[in-house]
Amino acid sequence: MAQGSERFVMALDQGTTSTRAILFRADFSIASSAQKEFAQHYPASGWVEHDADEIWASALSVMRSAMRKAGAKAAQIVAIGITNQRETTVIWDRATGKPIAPAIVWQDRRTSALCATLKAAGHEAMVRARTGLLLDPYFSGTKIGWLLDHVDGARERADRGELAFGTIDSFLIWRLTGGAVHATDATNASRTLLLDIHTGQWDHALMALFGVPASLLPEVRDCAADFGMTEARLLGGAIPIRGVAGDQQAATVGQACFSPGMMKSTYGTGCFALLNTGSTAVTSGHRLLTTIAYQLGGQRTYALEGAIFIAGAAVQWLRDGLRIVKQAPQTGAMAAAADPAQSVVLVPAFVGLGAPYWDPEARGALFGLTRNTGPNELALAALESVCFQTRDLLDAMKADWPGAGQTVLRVDGGMTASDWTMQRLADTLDAPVDRPQIMETTALGAAYLAGLATGFYPEPAAFAKSWRLQQRFVSTMPEATRTARYRTWKDAVARTLSHRPG
Repeated sequence: MAQGSERFVMALDQGTTSTRAILFRADFSIASSAQKEFAQHYPASGWVEHDADEIWASALSVMRSAMRKAGAKAAQIVAIGITNQRETTVIWDRATGKPIAPAIVWQDRRTSALCATLKAAGHEAMVRARTGLLLDPYFSGTKIGWLLDHVDGARERADRGELAFGTIDSFLIWRLTGGAVHATDATNASRTLLLDIHTGQWDHALMALFGVPASLLPEVRDCAADFGMTEARLLGGAIPIRGVAGDQQAATVGQACFSPGMMKSTYGTGCFALLNTGSTAVTSGHRLLTTIAYQLGGQRTYALEGAIFIAGAAVQWLRDGLRIVKQAPQTGAMAAAADPAQSVVLVPAFVGLGAPYWDPEARGALFGLTRNTGPNELALAALESVCFQTRDLLDAMKADWPGAGQTVLRVDGGMTASDWTMQRLADTLDAPVDRPQIMETTALGAAYLAGLATGFYPEPAAFAKSWRLQQRFVSTMPEATRTARYRTWKDAVARTLSHRPG
């Protein structure tokens, strides 16, 4: 139970499948946390939706619960930091705050045909040059256009200034401030296909290309900035919102990857690896993304990012789809017990393949099955697919930027609790893998940004010194074995692609 004088920063971590609130103390230790899952909706093949009102309810619930568990009053919360699933798209009524339709989730593929049409028309080079992104359904821009064109009267209402767009951070800020603030941060804005990442401004040519009126868009602010005050009635008192970052960028901050060449990889539903490239926005020759890692004091720091759509979701598939495991942590022991003579490979392209392939039409496949293949071999294939995909990303980053040469990979996310998986990751990469003591790095990053803005937490260099290693994993696999296994993976991917990457 908190003392009346103790102060905290609250992180609101709004993820793809659940929402969490964590109270961090001045020494970055966790005072309390609360988590609540919410429903996933799949109304058509390749479509993924969320109920934004349900997300809001879950956010309010976990924030109140975390405060109650710690015995903390609103006056003891120095600030709130928000981190969120990126690209997920909400449009709402400015007068009522009600969404006009379900949120379209980042995993959703309904705009694949539009992206293909825009590519065929030759627009991708301009889009890449300005946004650092590819023309893919993953990003928000085409989702916004789809909603405006498919919800009755939406485009006309948007043109009249009656509607607002936001990624989940913006929607939560709007609700928390009672509609007083319509804003986002530079990292979330950089994932919309609408922001020029070199100027940090919304781009009118991109808005025209995707049919998005300027009146819809939130103001873009630094990651550590003033995002307004919560309505006092919500949490027992008004609390400042002072930090915002998309989940992968928040994890980059939480892992203290502040120097060029530092790299983190988060293993949740998907896997996202970010390599800090400093003040240089490196253009990838291997279909990686160039993105804003964070923006502080008006200064942008860039990163190369590789996105893997299916990581932990492959283990969920073993549990919920095939029902060969009851709990995800079982898979490590099963993989360790797998028959080494078999070479089963899973390409988990359930919703297409992300970097460096960017093939939205690819679908999952299993290779190397024999009559002796069983649950253990499938568990090994699922876990190893995450390791192979990470190597794809790291190899591409090394080819794109010399600073990635001798990278140590800092990891976080649910899958990193598995020692077997982390050891196999180090073996597959032939690079050290560092697991930190504080595993809640995404929430920590959001809390740090809010604490930085209020002076509660120190400058980045001092924060970086607080990072603590829990365990380092180093490769023990013979080079010949590593090469042979990776060659088998690359062959399986080639057989799965719907087209060769251009």
